[in-house]
Formats: sequence, C-alpha cells, structure tokens
Amino acid sequence: MKFLLTFLLTIILAGCLAHTPVTNRSQIVFMSPQEEKTLGANAYKDILAKSKISTNKAQSDRIKHIGQRIARVANKPDYNWEFTLVDEDQLNAFCLPGGKVVVYTGILKVAKNDAQLATVMSHEIAHALARHGAERMAHQEISNTIGQISSMFVNKYKPEYTQAFNVAYSTGVNVGVMLPFSRSHESEADEIGVRLMYKAGYDVDEAVKFWQNMKKMKGNKSSSNDFFSTHPSDDKRIKAIKELVAQLKKQP
Repeated sequence: MKFLLTFLLTIILAGCLAHTPVTNRSQIVFMSPQEEKTLGANAYKDILAKSKISTNKAQSDRIKHIGQRIARVANKPDYNWEFTLVDEDQLNAFCLPGGKVVVYTGILKVAKNDAQLATVMSHEIAHALARHGAERMAHQEISNTIGQISSMFVNKYKPEYTQAFNVAYSTGVNVGVMLPFSRSHESEADEIGVRLMYKAGYDVDEAVKFWQNMKKMKGNKSSSNDFFSTHPSDDKRIKAIKELVAQLKKQP
C-alpha cells in the first residue's frame, strides 16, 4: 500500500496539475495543450473527410455565427476556431481540442432556436476548454498502471486469484472511477457551457428547454438512474441547470 501511495504521488507530481476554467477545479493531465490541439486538428480533418458536409448555406452560416459568438467569450486566442455542419441524422455535436466544432443536422430537431443551439454548442466547447478528454486519458493511464502493478503482486503471492482480481479491478475502476468522472465532466460542461452562452448574450432559460426537449426525444430511454451511465440523469441535469440559471438571473 505504501508503495502504491508513493507511486501515485510520483505520477501526480510528474503530470501536469492544471485548473479548469470557470469552475477552477484541479485536474491532472499528461498531454500538453499543443499536443491536444495537434490531435484535435488531425482528428477533425479525418472526420470531415469521411462525413457529408451540409450544403445548406443558411444553416451552416447559422452554426458559424452562433459558434463565433461563443468563441469570442471563451477567451482562447490560441484556438483556431472552425465550425462545420454535417448532414447526418444524429442528435449530436462535439468540439475537439483547438476549437474544431462539428454539429450534426439531427440536433436541429431538438434545438428549436438559436439559444437552444447555443446551449449544445457551448456544452461541447466547454468540454474542450476544460480539457476533459486529456484528463480522462490521464485517469485511464493511472488506473491501468495501478492495475498492472497490483496484478503482479497478486500473481506473485496468490496466483490463483489473479484472474478474479483483474476482472474485479476492471469493473471497480469503470463503475467507481471512470463513470462518475464522466458524469462529473458532463455536469461541469453544463455549468461552463451555460455561463458561456450567458456571457455571449443568449437567453439561458432556453438551456433548460433544450435539455427538456432532449428528454422528450429520448422518451422511454430516459432514466432517472445514472449509476451505470456516462451522463447524469435527465432530471438531475435539468434541476442543476435550472438552479444555475436562477443564480445567473440574480446577477446585476
């Protein structure tokens, strides 16, 4: 145990201790911002090469206009922002490190106006600003290394339990560490995203309506239980956003 604690401390000191924007949460990342941006740019090119880019100029310009408003308040002058609308019936959007934003036309069924579209775009941009991808990679690397070292000890002293330990450890890390972190990242992106759209001048009440629309769209797939989920439950998410919106509206 002492060895593992020493190892963890070494890993943390060797890694990069950073802080997320807005929430100012401490985080550990091993990848430099420049490495992130390079990976993001390469992934963006690869995705666009395999995607059907929308030819609807009005909708594409709309995406760019909303994205640029959010980018102006994101305070990332080192980002080379790009916004692309992909013609695919997915309820999805994402932002890669470096400000490469992709919105799928399917999400336009849920986002009923510009403010609701700004909600989902701000949320995805928040993931990139908070470096959630690099942080998850760091957590996975630490978990894998600890698992390998622990498995070596079990195999040395109790080899008959090695397989059972590996299965239990993998399950425990997934349910006890990775899934909760995924949910916390989603909640953090909600908060950062709503604050971004507020600074950009969008009606934050529409953020609540957007997630209510998403809940209706999912129908029976929507659940109040988030224990085995990467995302918080719809009800928890909507409640948290309502509370944040109320706080923002009280500001002078």
